[in-house]
Amino acid sequence: MNNVAKDKNSQLATLPHGGSRRGLLGDRGSIQPAAHIQSISEYYFSVKLAEVAKMNAEGKNVISLGVGAPDKMPSAETIETLCEAAHRPDVHAYQPYTGIPELRKAYADWYRRIYNVELAPEETLPLIGSKEGILHISMTFLNFGDSVLVPNPGYPTYKSVSELLRANVIEYDLLEENGWLPDFDALEKQDLTRVKLMWVNYPNMPTGTNATTELFEKLVAFGKKHNIVICHDNPYSFILNEKPMSMLSVDGAKDICIELNSLSKSHNMSGWRMGMLASNPQFVKWVLKAKSNIDSGQFKPMQLATIAALSNSAEWHSEMNRVYAERRVWAEKIMDLLGCTYDKTQVGLFVWGKMPAGQSSSKDFIDDILHRARVFVTPGVIFGSNGEGYIRISLGSAVEKMQEAHQRIELLITN
Repeated sequence: MNNVAKDKNSQLATLPHGGSRRGLLGDRGSIQPAAHIQSISEYYFSVKLAEVAKMNAEGKNVISLGVGAPDKMPSAETIETLCEAAHRPDVHAYQPYTGIPELRKAYADWYRRIYNVELAPEETLPLIGSKEGILHISMTFLNFGDSVLVPNPGYPTYKSVSELLRANVIEYDLLEENGWLPDFDALEKQDLTRVKLMWVNYPNMPTGTNATTELFEKLVAFGKKHNIVICHDNPYSFILNEKPMSMLSVDGAKDICIELNSLSKSHNMSGWRMGMLASNPQFVKWVLKAKSNIDSGQFKPMQLATIAALSNSAEWHSEMNRVYAERRVWAEKIMDLLGCTYDKTQVGLFVWGKMPAGQSSSKDFIDDILHRARVFVTPGVIFGSNGEGYIRISLGSAVEKMQEAHQRIELLITN
């Protein structure tokens, strides 16, 4: 080794104050993530889709019926608006934290037209997807140690975000024998003294249970009685659902409710991350305090394209529902083949089914299908303990793929 190399290695090995680079970088045993990171797991689909990708890289050609990601394009008008706007020289700067005024007005007009809900533009707030809104709402209303009512089964992010903010998660049961609806008698028996938020989601994911006016009225009354902000996550109301509903259509709902909505599922724009929330102006201003300290707005051409998407024709949405209805037939055939039972009245982007008797683990059940038939479906337990014993099939794949998945599973069963 020459002297230059010796000097270089010596410099790399020693640091001021007697420290060593090995001590700082080679031995991280004394460095740990924050407790709230240790308390949560990596998102299930982040892990499982990496496994599926590895199988595909090995040439196993997995058919994925797991994730609720639409595979169709947004409307032509949406794409054209994006492309035309992106060529303009005046659209590439930072945008208002509240979104451009035209977008807030478009969201308000959309709610009036679709849900028969009157909103002022200042009662809406554009979001980088409604998943972002779960974090911002939680940051706005929760102090360390406050409690949050979270559905079991339910979207995992409600629970994980609450845990990230050191809130106390109180799960409330959704059970098949109760129609996957909250049991308000059981809720009244809970200690609600520190509960600040309650997460609800209808049409429900994962169960497909639809919303009703009666349910929304009970939730609004419950929130007002206990001074709990009811957070309604509403991304599935357009899919295989004859009457889209908003909780804000209930009298007095804006006083105590925040509704999240999204174009991800309903307008085939999942990768665009275009969502919104609606509530009273004070709640919106408070959420904006959190949001404005985290992001820097959304690309203006995407906002202009979203305005176009919000004006999609009824025929465009009808065609999407025709596609989903055709796929649902094959999802139900797969459920039948697997011996699962399911409610034919469920709505949304999935089919939720109960596993046959004798099957105790939904993860083991789907792993057997994944590794032997090369078809990925979602185990119900990832949505909570009450999801154990169930599986979920997404309608986000073409009929041809679903037919092939059916053939693979049939071959597995008959051999």
